Amino acid sequence: MGQNHASHLHAGIHGDTRPPADARPVLIVLHQETSTPGRVGNALRALGCTLDVRKPRFGEPLPETLDGHAGAIVFGGPMSANDPDDFIRREIDWLAVPLKEQRPFIGICLGAQMLASHLGARVAPDPQGRAKIGYYPIRPTPVGETVCAGWPAQAYHWHREGFDLPAGCELLAEGAPSDIFPIQAFRSGSCYGLQFHPDVTTAMMHRWTTRGHERLTLPGARPRADHFIGRAVHDMNERAWLKQFLECWLAREEPVVLPAAAE
Repeated sequence: MGQNHASHLHAGIHGDTRPPADARPVLIVLHQETSTPGRVGNALRALGCTLDVRKPRFGEPLPETLDGHAGAIVFGGPMSANDPDDFIRREIDWLAVPLKEQRPFIGICLGAQMLASHLGARVAPDPQGRAKIGYYPIRPTPVGETVCAGWPAQAYHWHREGFDLPAGCELLAEGAPSDIFPIQAFRSGSCYGLQFHPDVTTAMMHRWTTRGHERLTLPGARPRADHFIGRAVHDMNERAWLKQFLECWLAREEPVVLPAAAE
């Protein structure tokens, strides 16, 4: 990280009397007993962040304000944003906190669907029962390129539902023209939704494709071997993009362009 960029992270936002962002933990919201923040957690630790991991599904409360956190990330899970479970409804309602306070927030897969739902968008499965499981193309919009350059040409997915672009939000990335779930990334102020999975490590991919092997037979899903072939081809760019995206997200400033193979 360059000296000027690092000094910005340590100095905090001009005029803000709270501790600098990297002195506060990033709130990590997970949905299963064995879930981890994966590569996102690794990248945040490499940037000097500490993590405050909570699993509200198992009774751990979410904070009433994010003043004590550098930001928050809600991860994925096998459940749906449309499920009636109390913890799902409470999490969706809680998203009013980062939205109202305009604190840095990222929703990944289920987390993005929860954010879209909170903002009034429709979250639904494909009418033909198709899924996106494996690597699929994503295309940044001009706005997405200004947020963070160097988006990967393909990203890893594991979902059977998608969402419409919430009213008033900016589209950052979309799928191929024929994509069954075209909205891939959006933002509302400092809050971002990513439908794809930049958090997945190689170990997670092994675990998901083993424990969830029956889902690989769903229409549209990639064969298991293609997941690992795709990782060999696309992972370097996805990793470099994630590092840059998280740096810019925490600093809340315009990005610097990093080389594609920056890690």
